Amino acid sequence: MPPFLRKLMLVCHVISSVSSLGAVACFLVLALVALGREDFRMALSSYIAMESVARLVIGPLVFASLTTGLVQALGTTWGLFRHYWVLAKFLLTTLTALVLLLQLEIIDYLAAAAIEGALTEANLLSVRRSLVVHAAGGIVVLITTTVLSIFKPGGLTRHGWRKQQSQLGKPL
Repeated sequence: MPPFLRKLMLVCHVISSVSSLGAVACFLVLALVALGREDFRMALSSYIAMESVARLVIGPLVFASLTTGLVQALGTTWGLFRHYWVLAKFLLTTLTALVLLLQLEIIDYLAAAAIEGALTEANLLSVRRSLVVHAAGGIVVLITTTVLSIFKPGGLTRHGWRKQQSQLGKPL
């Protein structure tokens, strides 16, 4: 990959990754407010806002992070399967995207129930709590991927080791 394109992809990856962390933090705040709010009408508006945040902000950012990370991995010497930390980041980001896709149905349902007035304080409490748990888990995963990006812990995969040996001209 030419240096300019590599740097552009890196900038896009960092922006989308860090922004998704901030967006999930906002989603978590809305979920906590909705769960613990005494003014239940105010809580209902949080569920409506959460749907927009998840669909219009978190989703595109997570998929942009996944895409730009994949381009970075495949277009640079880091490779996707050479280093454990790159592979771990890819798998964690893929997991985040999949969990988000599964959660969107629940988020949409809660927002629709809030709009229709069918959501009361007592009903769907376990579903409402799961939004908090999933958002908190998402933050932990996104922080983990950020830490992996910065510290780049050592360790080549078997594929990476073989690739390194062949580049050094050593017999396998």
